[in-house]
Amino acid sequence: MVTPAVAACIAPLFVPGDRPERFAKAAVSGADAVIIDLEDAVSPSQKARARISLSGPLPSRTIVRINGPQTVWFSSDLKAIEGLPLAGVMVPKVESAGEVSSIRAALGDVAIFAIVESARGLSECKSIAVVADRLAFGSIDFVADLGCSHERESLLCARSDLVLASRLSNLPPPLDGVTLEIDDTARISDDARYAASLGFGGKLCIHPRQISPTRAGFHPTKSELEWAESIPLDGTGVVSIGGKMIDEPVRLNAKRILARAKACSECDGDAAPRT
Repeated sequence: MVTPAVAACIAPLFVPGDRPERFAKAAVSGADAVIIDLEDAVSPSQKARARISLSGPLPSRTIVRINGPQTVWFSSDLKAIEGLPLAGVMVPKVESAGEVSSIRAALGDVAIFAIVESARGLSECKSIAVVADRLAFGSIDFVADLGCSHERESLLCARSDLVLASRLSNLPPPLDGVTLEIDDTARISDDARYAASLGFGGKLCIHPRQISPTRAGFHPTKSELEWAESIPLDGTGVVSIGGKMIDEPVRLNAKRILARAKACSECDGDAAPRT
């Protein structure tokens, strides 16, 4: 169920599921979705407490990350979120389309964010994209699974595969994995800018201070905006403007740049073009 909220999710914020006092704060942090985490952010001894916290008031745009299908907590998590007014459910360590399909059968009409974070998951990402509503990259776990470094060059192939799989299934562009630095705004923005350059549409955030620089990284640059605004979008065929040939692929690229700027601005009134 690819709703506008699912498609426009640029900087969603994780919050531990066993810390319900943080839910409301996360909702006003500037994040365009709050991901209540039942998985990595919650120790095994607190899993039951985290599920109970879902019975209280939830932010209007809540996504719940459940524990993976291979875990002992999976079934209890599904029961806990059944019938809740969620913007989506995030499933970690997805390795097959069947896992996603079984969750959809259990939960009904709810958006499913499938996190790819293993070699097997990446090998199946095209089939996973057919049944999911949006893909995300779990880069930290992916590195641990492959034994490679968490560097751009090492992960370029994996990131590109997720972008391609999303496009082939007409999904919104995938969400990139987290940046571990919290206070290095330049690094956070640069990581987001790099993800956007590869075709990602958003990035998972683990702290409120990451939201603004993440969104800034996805906002088109001033020069990109100026170029897009110079293109006549309602034309057809090939025309020459200022000595440059303008055809449909050029118009499509301009439309996507303008749409990305609009999405960033709608999520954050302070969003501004990068220089």
